[in-house]
Amino acid sequence: MNDGITLKSPLELKPSLIIKNRFFKSAMSEQLGDDNHNPLPGLARVYRRWADGGVGLSISGNIMIDRTALGEPKNVVLDDESDLASFQKWTGAATANGTHFWAQLNHPGKQSPLFLSKTPVAPSAIPLGTGFDKTFNPPRALTESEIIGIIDRFGNCARLAKEVGFTGAQIHGAHGYLVSQFLSPRHNQRKDKWGGCIENRMRFVLEIYKSMRRQVGEDFPIGIKLNSADFMKGGFTENDSMQVVDALSKAGIDLIEISGGTYENPSMVGSGKNRDEADLKREAYFITYAEGVRRKISTPLVVTGGFRTAKGMQEALKSGATDMIGLARPLALDPDLANAASNDTDYRIDVAPVSTGIKYVDRMILLDITWYEQQIHRMSQGMEPKAGLSPWKTVWSSLSSMGVYAFKKRRA
Repeated sequence: MNDGITLKSPLELKPSLIIKNRFFKSAMSEQLGDDNHNPLPGLARVYRRWADGGVGLSISGNIMIDRTALGEPKNVVLDDESDLASFQKWTGAATANGTHFWAQLNHPGKQSPLFLSKTPVAPSAIPLGTGFDKTFNPPRALTESEIIGIIDRFGNCARLAKEVGFTGAQIHGAHGYLVSQFLSPRHNQRKDKWGGCIENRMRFVLEIYKSMRRQVGEDFPIGIKLNSADFMKGGFTENDSMQVVDALSKAGIDLIEISGGTYENPSMVGSGKNRDEADLKREAYFITYAEGVRRKISTPLVVTGGFRTAKGMQEALKSGATDMIGLARPLALDPDLANAASNDTDYRIDVAPVSTGIKYVDRMILLDITWYEQQIHRMSQGMEPKAGLSPWKTVWSSLSSMGVYAFKKRRA
């Protein structure tokens, strides 16, 4: 139990690195990259808004390590071809008021839609599940030299992130992207040292961490977003996850954010389908799993998803199951949430389901992501979020900004 910890308490990750409070802005899809995949000016505006709202640590949306491997058409890419000045403007705004800002680094693997990838890559040549064949091309298996190349790209991207002013980096190891694919025996059926037993399947993420650490040094924090499980038959299990957490902790990872699910079974967007009954009563997704992790390691943890009240957030901290409160959609609706919840023990935010009333349209446009994306776009233009924003406006805005691509399936 952490009876003395409050939402306002600072968190020391390293002796020289202190997060000012316990509010963690988790990554959300932004779709605010320009035609060359550099950050648009609006990203600086929206992250400054969250910094002014009191967030202690913000995580960017997906920053792709390879411009030939995109998850979405307007992804930001950070590599040797990037306009570093545009990134510096973004980080300068996002780190106002002592806020930390970390780059979430990602490779989509086979979760790259067919209009972006003719032949995506993956650990094994295994396509996504039934129903995805019309939107995702079957992948080919990576060669060992390509695997080494991707590991090196993660390290180079981390070096550039440090150079342009990010105060840390997070590996995206969840939600069915490439790192998650390597960890899953469902998707990784390799017979070499990169597949098979969990020790081999976790080799990829451990080598990524080592590559990043070599490039940025010991003082630059590195975290990971990791699934508690992917909730797929024959997939990544909680037992697997516990072993990966233990290995990463021993390797020196600085912060572990706990999530769950994949694009095929998107538990991370909150249907509650795979949530523990105890978690439902305590607001937060995956908090029971986090309690199990806490018994194994002392590395700081973040639990993201489900938090709606200041009391629920405070109770989660008090329990010791999490060290930071991970928030995503609530911050897209109330960018001042951190300040408000810090000062009002009765603070509550309602995040209602969003629907056009036509399930096919909702699924096609992935409305539970794109509607919040539109709220981020409003803030990027200097406007406030709008809780009453019409779902149909989101549909038409997506169509007008992305054309036919808006009807391609998307990832969280």
